[in-house]
Amino acid sequence: MSSPSEQASATPIRTLEQRLDALGRANAIRSKRAQLKKDLKKGITQIDQILADPPEFIRTAKVVDVLLSVPNCGKVKSAKVLNHCRISSNKTVGGLSERQRRELVAFFRR
Repeated sequence: MSSPSEQASATPIRTLEQRLDALGRANAIRSKRAQLKKDLKKGITQIDQILADPPEFIRTAKVVDVLLSVPNCGKVKSAKVLNHCRISSNKTVGGLSERQRRELVAFFRR
């Protein structure tokens, strides 16, 4: 008999169909994110609009990864922006508080 801690950490058993469905969803999200990053690089999409009302597929992405797609926003500037807005480098777009979201949007609108 297994202990409660072993049962709690066990990976749920999924059928092949469930695994393929999850893989398909993950691939679709990656494709949409890649296109969004290209649009940000080209200036087609504005970062302040994405941060103000993030689409579902970008909510689980790290803020720093999205910022790195903005023209003239490399590692150093991204780190400064996150520090200025008091945001952890591990924070996801969907995990931003209202204050953090407002500060980020305001930073890119100025």
